[in-house]
Amino acid sequence: MFQDITTLLLDHTTFQDTVDIFVDRYRNMDAGIAIEIEARGFMFGPSIALAIGAKFVPFRKPRKLPGIRTECHTGKVICEEYELEYGTDCLEMQVDAVQQGDRALIVDDLVATGGTLSAAIRLLECMGAQVVECGCVVGLPEVKGQCRLNGKPVYILVEPREIDNCHRADISSGILNVPCSGWLAERGKQQHEMKA
Repeated sequence: MFQDITTLLLDHTTFQDTVDIFVDRYRNMDAGIAIEIEARGFMFGPSIALAIGAKFVPFRKPRKLPGIRTECHTGKVICEEYELEYGTDCLEMQVDAVQQGDRALIVDDLVATGGTLSAAIRLLECMGAQVVECGCVVGLPEVKGQCRLNGKPVYILVEPREIDNCHRADISSGILNVPCSGWLAERGKQQHEMKA
């Protein structure tokens, strides 16, 4: 399922508010690494990692990282296969990027089937890291992907039922346009006010 977040990215205030909401949430969770999943997780993750003082660790699609591909712990790059709604794919990470005992956040743009996040969790657990939380900008609760995350906590900023007043494309085809600048900015402002 595809969710268009381009309109959020084009509005610098809303984009900043989105990052700030995640930063406020994660600032005191003592996470040393922020995992971002290629490609749209890269839009939010580096900014969040910098702001909370965590290192940025990219989880990439196959053959984008240098190194030998192997099973857990035996090579420079490890991979984890996962199922998509239309087939299978693989996430890869560099072995030396994560250490045993690291506390990790996983950041992505969307949780739908949970396949990608589940693969990221398995990679981190393979390395002995602890997943603190998964953070996603958009969540699709009707797909029930959160049930595939082995009980790991998930923070979702926007769910389609919350954005019914926004313009959207044909949701039955799995495409949702999210030009919700005002709504997201208001939600961010409310969350900041609650913390103050």
